[in-house]
Amino acid sequence: MLLWAGLTLWMAAPAPGVAAEAAERSGGDAMVEELLVSGDATLQERLGSAGSISVLTADEITAIGATHVNEALARVPGVWVSRGSGQEHLTGIRSAVFTGAGACGEFLYLEDGIPIRPAGFCNINNLFEVNSEMAERIEVWRGPASAVLGGNALHGAVNVLTAVPEGRQLMVEGGPYDYYRVRGQAGLELGEHRLGISFQSASTNGYRDATGYGQQKLSVVDLVEVGEWQVKNTLNATLLNQETGGFVYGFEAYKDGDLRKTNPNPEAYRDAWSLRLASHWRRGPLSVTPYFRRSSMEFLQHFLPGQPVENNDQSSGGIIISYDIAQGDLTMTVGSQLEYMEGGLKEYQPEPLTDSSPFNNAVRPQGLHYHYDVQSLMVAGSYDLDWKFHDEWSLLHSLRAEWLGYDYDNKALDGNTRDDGTTCGFGGCLYNRPADRDDEFFNVSGRLGLQRRFDDNASAYLVLATAFRVPQATELYRLQRRQDVADLDSERLFSAELGFKSARWTAAAFLEQQKDFIFRDAAGLNVSDGKIESKGVEISFSEGWNGHALELAVSYARHRYDFSGGATGGEVIEDGNDVDTAPRWLGNARWRWLPTAQAESEVEVVFVGEHEINAANTADYDGHVVVNWRGSYTLSARASLFARVINVLDKEYADRADFTVFNPLNYRYFPAMPRQLYVGVTLDF
Repeated sequence: MLLWAGLTLWMAAPAPGVAAEAAERSGGDAMVEELLVSGDATLQERLGSAGSISVLTADEITAIGATHVNEALARVPGVWVSRGSGQEHLTGIRSAVFTGAGACGEFLYLEDGIPIRPAGFCNINNLFEVNSEMAERIEVWRGPASAVLGGNALHGAVNVLTAVPEGRQLMVEGGPYDYYRVRGQAGLELGEHRLGISFQSASTNGYRDATGYGQQKLSVVDLVEVGEWQVKNTLNATLLNQETGGFVYGFEAYKDGDLRKTNPNPEAYRDAWSLRLASHWRRGPLSVTPYFRRSSMEFLQHFLPGQPVENNDQSSGGIIISYDIAQGDLTMTVGSQLEYMEGGLKEYQPEPLTDSSPFNNAVRPQGLHYHYDVQSLMVAGSYDLDWKFHDEWSLLHSLRAEWLGYDYDNKALDGNTRDDGTTCGFGGCLYNRPADRDDEFFNVSGRLGLQRRFDDNASAYLVLATAFRVPQATELYRLQRRQDVADLDSERLFSAELGFKSARWTAAAFLEQQKDFIFRDAAGLNVSDGKIESKGVEISFSEGWNGHALELAVSYARHRYDFSGGATGGEVIEDGNDVDTAPRWLGNARWRWLPTAQAESEVEVVFVGEHEINAANTADYDGHVVVNWRGSYTLSARASLFARVINVLDKEYADRADFTVFNPLNYRYFPAMPRQLYVGVTLDF
């Protein structure tokens, strides 16, 4: 029904005029087209200019033509989205790339300023649930933002703004391994309503065996004035059906021409869908935004012995209210948020495990492992203050108090028995199901900043900030034997950042201390007594001359464990060890050239530095340098051609490297694809 409505609106839309030239972009700041939107949707508006924010504009997003979100976010300093199989990924923003049940809670992902998931029910692959490929802009905030955005904005936040297209446009492209993608946009006016639709569908058979996927994304926007209110209504929906590839094992297996194409887990899959509705109402200084979300996912846990199937789903909704106050040189925004969620998780192992160790065969039984429902309620209040106490000086202060409560209902038998109540050998089954319980968390986060403006384009700032994330439902209620209750604290982070911004370049130096880090210890217990210390420098630069432009984003950072202890798999963490999967160096350089008025060319160099791949720091990955090329040619006012060559030099490298003690080959990798050529056409109607 939605697709049919979208096609109908597309066919009925009037043809546009000649497209406007691309907005100029410099460093971490962007000259962004003004849009008719209501509500405080952008991070720039809500977080201000004192801090590290990067913006990808609609034109840049289109030119990148990402088939995976890591291709777009690679050009943000201090950010590495590690690509997994298909559309899967792990994220690092001014941090290591975290793994595990609650790793997704380290970052906040938003859509038009609204978190795309409930605070305690995140998904580690959250970014495939947003239409980032067709966004109006993507904003990335680096550093803690809980004082303004709330829980999970521990290390940073990504905000994807839904596009409001004009006219009609169709893009068709093809690439290797039977990759095809169709994207369409349409805009029209119906009475007082301005409507916009963006839709895309992509499919591929995959480079490796049995790693194909099909993915669809739909965005609908309605802009209207209702009395004195400006209203922006949005609908965003996504669907993913994916065959999933597992790691290939062995030291530098990604360099083996035959092995890199294989998939040890051809039976693995992931099926997921999401739906989000929001209505942004603004009248003068008052903004009211109700929202509703649903999502569901089923996938085979091919990485576990016995390969259980997980099903999880959530329905949630809430309202965000804010009010702007201006008194002379003082501006202030006060806000509140109320959110309710109902979610559930079920894990079931269809077949008995017989081909693993006697221990695994005994403690990982066939049948139901977990089955629970959880309800959550979140209430928060906040304010943001900006006081210009001198012509060039401003004081910034933000504060947010947030309470989150869980009501957990175990639908299976309590304890670590089989689902029929019988006990497992070797001291009991691995999976432990806590009894029904309630948990609640209260956190306060603050930000204090001082900013000095030198002129309209240059400023310096110092910001002190704290952030938090609550334990996720999976960390609290998906336990292993010997742990009936996970007594976890909220993770906390303190940050000090000193930065400078100008029209051509930005620089930021930061020092962070993360406390109560949640991880699984050597006994398999979920604990929150870890500490991580981080410090680093991030720089972005942009310069243009005579049809040429050079852009650079580079960062150097050390992320180190600030404690000693044991971790899952028998690894020993020593105080001062580098956090695993935390490259010290990340870099991205781009040279754009306009040889004629119709042609554009961009050469991109992506650098990921050497890094440790286990917590004990006994194994590492050498890093890699990858060269990409993108180009386009305008045939007429209504037609243009585009092409991309990803991995121009056909480099053999790994999208992700890891080390495990559970396999005798230890080293394991997701091999990156070899050279790829994508070509397509854009038609405006």
